[in-house]
Amino acid sequence: MDTRGPVLLARYLALAWSGLIVYGSLHPFAGWRDTGISPLAFLEGGWPRYWTAFDLAANVAVYLPLGFFLTLALRGVPGRFTALMLAALLSGSLSLGLEAAQTWLPSRVPSNVDLACNSLGGLLGAVWAQLVGPRVFLRIAAWQHRLIAPIPHSELGLTLLGLWLLIPLSPETLLFGAGDLRQMLGLSGAVPFAAESFVLIEASITAFNALAVGLIVRLLCARKAMAYVAVPLFILLGLLVRTLATAILVSPGDAFAWLTPGAEMGLLLAAAGLAIAIALPATARLMLAALALMAAAMLVNLAPPNPYSAAALAAWRQGHFLNFNGLTRWIGTLWPFLTLPFLLLTTRRQ
Repeated sequence: MDTRGPVLLARYLALAWSGLIVYGSLHPFAGWRDTGISPLAFLEGGWPRYWTAFDLAANVAVYLPLGFFLTLALRGVPGRFTALMLAALLSGSLSLGLEAAQTWLPSRVPSNVDLACNSLGGLLGAVWAQLVGPRVFLRIAAWQHRLIAPIPHSELGLTLLGLWLLIPLSPETLLFGAGDLRQMLGLSGAVPFAAESFVLIEASITAFNALAVGLIVRLLCARKAMAYVAVPLFILLGLLVRTLATAILVSPGDAFAWLTPGAEMGLLLAAAGLAIAIALPATARLMLAALALMAAAMLVNLAPPNPYSAAALAAWRQGHFLNFNGLTRWIGTLWPFLTLPFLLLTTRRQ
């Protein structure tokens, strides 16, 4: 069975996971300065004064998927254990580089214990992949053959959909809102807040984003009949993620605070649009997905401040989730601009 698809998927996942690790390790990317200390001085440090078992386990767990994905991605390298050793080496090297870079970030503290835990996590992930890799490849290849349409860059599409599921984890953003560049560029909303117009803008943002994501799911489905099941299930999964994130990170009583009149209207519009758009020819679906994605990104940058945002973000801060919030916001900001090239590349092959 052809395993090129699973190898390519593993490479995309390894790249995406590496990006998440880099962001989490160097956030907030501000205040860089030369402290006069060697970037490798932390290697000679002793055991940290303040530590918890959770911190140690988390540092191992974060790098475990990286070692796993890298081993699968390097499957074609000659030698029985070469992929395992290279994956463990690359994981440890990434951790070493990031810990060294933290020397120049006053808000971060490099640690040799973190390096050891990260390297252990990468090694355990590599060993795990070495043990189960052949079975994983066979199952993914069979699953891909049955369920995924034979289109170019389908593995990239699956990776982008996986990243999209992280966007609803930010409870202070508009539902499915992505592509907001204002915080990055220091800009404010161009449209002043008014209750009636805000409902319409929120509904449009939700509808356009849900339409675009639903059409990407349709693009990856091998059969149209399957898409009528997969598309609503994936949108419902995004709503479930949003509900659980709000309940856990804000409060259980606010679990459905995202279901505003604007969000409800947007979901209904998206459902109606997808019921028709799923049956359109492939090129038309791709063009519609790209236009919806661009329209949603434009509107989210014009939208006035979300009145629910300040209260939700305060709850995040009280819960010490700032780094995680920054990560999900960063993914939400970049996601449309990473997805548009995928759609354009796929359109050219239709």
